[in-house]
Amino acid sequence: MDTLIWDWNGTLMDDVDLCVRLLNEQLERHGYPPVGGIDAYRRVFGFPIEAYYVRAGFDFSRHPYEQLAHEYMERYVPESFACPMQPDARETLEALRARGVRQVILSASPIDTLLRHTDHYGVTEYFDAILGLDDVYGKSKVERGLAWIETSGIDRTRAAMVGDSVHDFEVASVLGVRSILYSRGHQPRETLEATGAVVIDSLRELLNLE
Repeated sequence: MDTLIWDWNGTLMDDVDLCVRLLNEQLERHGYPPVGGIDAYRRVFGFPIEAYYVRAGFDFSRHPYEQLAHEYMERYVPESFACPMQPDARETLEALRARGVRQVILSASPIDTLLRHTDHYGVTEYFDAILGLDDVYGKSKVERGLAWIETSGIDRTRAAMVGDSVHDFEVASVLGVRSILYSRGHQPRETLEATGAVVIDSLRELLNLE
């Protein structure tokens, strides 16, 4: 592999605990029962975010998705800067750069928040491109990824996407690159394994893949 396309939330930045807490607080604030702990959260999480919100228990006829999305991000963004990076994330990025691997972030996060995060963690320099979305609704990142690939000149047979969700597997499939899924993010290992993709438990495992 000479190109890695990284997801950000849950893959390089460990925001899972924060997301569990904010989801439960948002549910309770609007009169819904909380989903529970991290295992229950991982079982309902997924893309599109609207469908995940329905599985979590929200009724859009009472509380429109657009309202909930903005409300959530108003809490998430300021608190997210206290989240740690995933174990070995920085060391893995450094080791891959030393090998000459091109690295890109492709995220469903708003681009302004994404850039603030990478600057905050001091990792912006590791990436050839940082690709996010233009709003807070967490729609698919497929179009952004395809646009980059078409102008990048990469060999898709030597590229992989590293993410923590089934959606990342789906995105990689559309992009025409290999999929590698990380089990310490937003979805459980058994859900990731069902895709047939390689599943890793440590980001350092990437250094041993060919």
